[in-house]
Amino acid sequence: MDMKIKLEPINDTNREAVLALTVREDQLFVAPNDYSLSEADEANANAPGTARPFAIYAGEKLVGFCMLALDPEDENPVDRYCLWRFMIDKNEQGKGYGQAALHEIIKYFKENGVDRIYLSTAPENERGLHVYHKAGFRETGEMEDEEAILVLKL
Repeated sequence: MDMKIKLEPINDTNREAVLALTVREDQLFVAPNDYSLSEADEANANAPGTARPFAIYAGEKLVGFCMLALDPEDENPVDRYCLWRFMIDKNEQGKGYGQAALHEIIKYFKENGVDRIYLSTAPENERGLHVYHKAGFRETGEMEDEEAILVLKL
């Protein structure tokens, strides 16, 4: 399956479309994108470039949203380099976009010299965990805010 996935920074052109993306009703452990974007603005006001929100495109079609954190100064290694948010729109799930997007996200971290990526997710997020495990993420055994912490060593 050759799927051209690209990560585009959030801007005035795609912001409204990204805000319109939603997950299924049984996936309410995924934060709404408006909340994520306001968190990004807040984080970047304190430390510019820390939060990196992206629209996920398959070709020209918007299929999802992700937000990466790159903060080499953070005391907590889990927060230093992490996949902070990741979602595929409910109408685009099950088509392989999540796996393909994760591949691009990992590539982005590697290109930025990162050696390990962290993420946290609700233990009941079975579909998400399946995608993360397939990409090589493994549980650290730690929990944060009732979420399981996973790491991928690059």
